Amino acid sequence: MAGSYRPYEPDQVMLLPAAPQDWLPVGHLAYFIHDTVDALDLKAFYARYEGGGSRNQPFHPAMMVKVLVYAYATGVFSSRKIERRLHDDLAFRMLAAGNFPRHRTICDFRAFHLKELSELFVQVVKLAREMRLVKLGTVAIDGTKVKANASRHKAMSYGRMKQAEFELKAQIDALLARAKAADEAEANEPELDLPAEIERREARLAAIREARERLEQRQREADLERGRSDGDDRRPRGPDGKPRGGRYKREFGVPEDKAQENFTDPDSRIMKRAGGGFDPAYNAQTAVDEAAHIVVAAELDNIAPDVNWLLPMIQAVKDNLGELPALGLADAGYRSEENLKSAPIELVVALGREGRAHAEVDAKQYPHTAAMAAKLKTQEGQAAYRKRKWLAEPPNGWIKSVLGFRQFSMRGLHRVRAEWKLVCMALNLRRMAALVV
Repeated sequence: MAGSYRPYEPDQVMLLPAAPQDWLPVGHLAYFIHDTVDALDLKAFYARYEGGGSRNQPFHPAMMVKVLVYAYATGVFSSRKIERRLHDDLAFRMLAAGNFPRHRTICDFRAFHLKELSELFVQVVKLAREMRLVKLGTVAIDGTKVKANASRHKAMSYGRMKQAEFELKAQIDALLARAKAADEAEANEPELDLPAEIERREARLAAIREARERLEQRQREADLERGRSDGDDRRPRGPDGKPRGGRYKREFGVPEDKAQENFTDPDSRIMKRAGGGFDPAYNAQTAVDEAAHIVVAAELDNIAPDVNWLLPMIQAVKDNLGELPALGLADAGYRSEENLKSAPIELVVALGREGRAHAEVDAKQYPHTAAMAAKLKTQEGQAAYRKRKWLAEPPNGWIKSVLGFRQFSMRGLHRVRAEWKLVCMALNLRRMAALVV
């Protein structure tokens, strides 16, 4: 007996036009992002195209925002991959509604609207507050290192820069001398495009000099913050300006030989990876609300330590939502006497690595640190701090493992800051879509 199957006619032409809204199941993430973006204020995006006229017709900003946000929410960060998805993926085709922007158009839109995209993050956080997914009871602050769009092989240490400058100068001088040689002597030499070789080496020398000057400028600024001054003869001085004992290892403004600068993204810094090793990276910060793991503040810098970010992150939460949280949690990387003294909210901050006994604190010299040590010994303090790990760390894990965002697509500190907010906004929308269905 022949089998009986459901109808299958791949060549059958549809009698009525297909509706893109029927392509995806009810409750799909693309529908949520479509409706949410329509509810956001996109006036800043439209302002760029005002007065363009009927002959200058760019792609609709709302469509571009929807496609870009959905791409980040589903782990597609490359503009070329987004372009392919617009042809191959039903969700992308539904959001684009028959538009197929090229990868260069997508890349340019993201680059031109960095400020506007980062401001959308605040609108989404406020929307989550209206949906009662943000309560601002307890907020946990945490940082994570995200790899920069820069190769480790395109970096050079300060010591190697000085050596390379000397070698390139010698090579340029030799090529110039060879170019001036007599035709008879040059005839027996292998053919070589001397002007091109000189230009290539001079460009390399200029790039190395610029990188060396950036390193030296950063070192001068760091030395000034530490209380050093130009012409201090490498001798530490007290508040009264008189020399103290000991000597500095380096001259003022001179970096260590191992200090590195990256040529592809000079704003990135060498930072330690969690699994070991070092990469050019940025230090990304998040403040996560306890109610639904919504990221209520997202900031970023190129300084590896977290300690300077505690107070700015608390202020960022207030700037975004107009209100301070009741309690802030942070690990030992954020601990300092000044942070504990100046915080406008109640804090629970670890004083050492988790699992290790807390050392005794001098209450006279560090009264706020001693008070925090006493709080962490109470049942209330321990119960509050236990929330930190399951509250602060999952969003960073979701960004890297669920979305697959382990490296920035853009270069430069201000561009990377905007892209980090775009990633956190995409994660928030995923969370919101899952919780409201």
